[in-house]
Amino acid sequence: MTRQDFLRLGLGAAGWPLLAQQARRPNILFILCDDLGWGDLPAFGHRNVVAHGGWLIRGELKTPHLDRLAREGTRFTQFYVASAVCSPSRAGFMTGRFPSELGIHDYLATPEQNQKHGVRDSLDPALPTLPRVLREAGYATGHFGKWHLSSGPAAPKPEAYGIDRYDACLGGPGGRVKSSERIAEETIRFMEENRERPFLAQAWLYDPHSPLQPTEEMMAPYKGLSPRWGQNKGAFEVYYGVLTEMDRQIGRMLEALDRLGLAENTMVVFASDNGPETGLIPFTSHYGGAASAGPFRGLKRSLYEGGIRSPLMVRWPGRTRAGAVDNESVLGAVDLLPTVCAAAGARTPEGLDGEDVSDMLAGKRRARRGALLWENRFPVYGHVLDMSPMLAVREGEWKLLLNPDGSRVELYRVPKDPSEMTNLAGRYPKVVERLRNKALEWQKGLPAGPVDAGAGRSEYAWPVEMR
Repeated sequence: MTRQDFLRLGLGAAGWPLLAQQARRPNILFILCDDLGWGDLPAFGHRNVVAHGGWLIRGELKTPHLDRLAREGTRFTQFYVASAVCSPSRAGFMTGRFPSELGIHDYLATPEQNQKHGVRDSLDPALPTLPRVLREAGYATGHFGKWHLSSGPAAPKPEAYGIDRYDACLGGPGGRVKSSERIAEETIRFMEENRERPFLAQAWLYDPHSPLQPTEEMMAPYKGLSPRWGQNKGAFEVYYGVLTEMDRQIGRMLEALDRLGLAENTMVVFASDNGPETGLIPFTSHYGGAASAGPFRGLKRSLYEGGIRSPLMVRWPGRTRAGAVDNESVLGAVDLLPTVCAAAGARTPEGLDGEDVSDMLAGKRRARRGALLWENRFPVYGHVLDMSPMLAVREGEWKLLLNPDGSRVELYRVPKDPSEMTNLAGRYPKVVERLRNKALEWQKGLPAGPVDAGAGRSEYAWPVEMR
């Protein structure tokens, strides 16, 4: 409707600015990968030549559609998820709160296992969530793919969290292998049906979470890339085949925005829920060893950078800078909800740990007003260098890790030491004291629960029970 049409209907000139503002509210397409490493994508410096098991392998991973997103949006290299495992990480995105405060300490499984781990069966459906606050503001809300925020037969369904339409996208021929294709199809259908109103479309991919089962066609571009042993396919051809197929389906969603004329008014957010899986534990496939955390120490489950730093790309025409790389801004997954609320003109819930970082997305350099905090009550599997302490806090340039009993105090100046190899705790006692007090005070207020005997330890010893 034009301004002239509006006035012709006798609705009054005073109402036109409000209507125009409502019409400009951005759509949100939130694409979340599962276990994608910070260093897995060419847009984040993926190495074409890798050393693996004594072999020198030329990778040449191809992700043209994510490369396009990088060219048209901004890459943020210091973006942190709220946890190094899936369920609590997703709770952080959904609520703008640190998940340990909500009783989501670990991934959600069966009610019996949740009780054993001291984890809620479900994210509390009474909490304000991103879909709910946007739906209350007039948005259509859809979620397609992985959920992992409620478990058990009596658990609330995704619709209880403000989602108008939900589809796990696991049915039909192909199962997991075709899940990214089905997620793309359902997301595109949802965007087509809601093109005349603002929408939130969450496309939460299962890939590249283990087990990886690409078709021969998906692996064909990488055939012979790495050696095969017995019946096992080459780790790199499997992993790269999955990533390229995932990229192709993301490309279909981006092309749908173009075709529908929605690209200029849509904020596209791309991230991963945590770091990549290690290939050193027996309950995951060996293909996890082809993933990369880039230059960082730590993988999935670890509070070192490789476990909690995620590749983040945001394309928001007119707001984010095309082709820019922001190596300075420290952002958190908990910032998504308040930032989107501000963009959508929606009510921002009270008591959030996140903050509106719209200005940082647009290129302003400033520090976050609050610290980012993490707790892990369970073991970290893999190489001893990846096994972090239980608590971590990032504030400004500093990151402190420690166990609640005072052991393993580690201080890193992250911008200068992203691999966390030079412990500066002995040189900066005042910084240690300030951040330690912040972390321990925060932990005191967390819901009580069991702590695994292996939490915060760094010995080469497999737990008796491996989850």
